[in-house]
Amino acid sequence: YDLGNALFEQLLDRTMMYSAAQFEHPAQSLEQAQLNKLQRVCEKLELGPDDHLLEIGCGWGSLAIHAAIQHGCRVTTTTLSEAQYTYTRRRVQDLGLERRVTVLRDDYRDLRGSYDKLVSIEMIEAVGHRYLPAYFRQCAALLKPDGLMLLQAITIRDQRYAQARRSVDFIQRYIFPGGALPSLSVMLDTASRQTSLNLVHLEDFGVDYARTLGHWRDNLRQARPALADLGYDDAFQRLWEFYLCYCQGGFEERAIGVAQLLWAAPQARRAPLPAA
Repeated sequence: YDLGNALFEQLLDRTMMYSAAQFEHPAQSLEQAQLNKLQRVCEKLELGPDDHLLEIGCGWGSLAIHAAIQHGCRVTTTTLSEAQYTYTRRRVQDLGLERRVTVLRDDYRDLRGSYDKLVSIEMIEAVGHRYLPAYFRQCAALLKPDGLMLLQAITIRDQRYAQARRSVDFIQRYIFPGGALPSLSVMLDTASRQTSLNLVHLEDFGVDYARTLGHWRDNLRQARPALADLGYDDAFQRLWEFYLCYCQGGFEERAIGVAQLLWAAPQARRAPLPAA
C-alpha cells in the first residue's frame, strides 16, 4: 500500500476501495458496485447514530467516511500504512468529519477500548496463519457484549489450505510478501474455539471479485502513459497486469473466493438482514 497513492488513484475508482465490489448486474459501474458494498456492510452491521464503529485497516477511508455520513455513527479506524493514514486524515479533514472519524496509525494488537461494531475489509490476509487465534481473540475483546463484527476476507478452498501454508506463490513472492489466505473452515473454527462470537450470516461473492479485477485491469491499461510519467516503468506495469489477470482467473475458476462473515457477540439481538 506504500507503493504510492498515485498508483491506486489510477487503478481504482473514485471510492478508492481496493477490495471486492458487489455488483447488482454485470453492466453496473465499478464505482456504484463499490458503493453497494459499503452500504451492504453498514446494513449488515445495523449501524446507527448511537454506534461507535471500529475499523481495522482503513484503506483510503471510504468505509469510515460512508458510515459517518450515511449512518451518523462515530468511527475509529486504523492502518499501518503511512500513505493511507495521511490520505485518509486529509479526506476526513476536508469533509469536516474530525469529530466523528478518528484515524489512527496503530497495530490492531495495540488497540484498546470497547466498541459497538467492528469491521475489517480484506485485512485478515495480512495477519498470517499462526496469528489467526490472537487476531480473533483481540477482535472479540474489542467488541461490546451485544456487538456485531463483520469481516470481508479473500479465502482459499479448504482442501488447498494445508498445501498453501507450506508454499510461496506468485502473489506472496511479488505482490504481498507475508500474505496468507485463510479458508472458511479455518476462520469459523478459530472464531468458535477462541471467542464466544456466533456466526449469524455468511455471503460468498467470488464472481463479483472477478468482475472487480477486470475493471482494475482495464483501468491499469488505460493509465499506462500516466503511470509511466509517474515513474512506474514497463516491467512494473506488466507485473501488475499479470497479477490482476492471475487473481481474476483464480476467482473465475473458484480456486479462491471472497466472503463477508458476520459474527454476533453473545448478548446481541439482531434484526433480520435486508435483502441482498
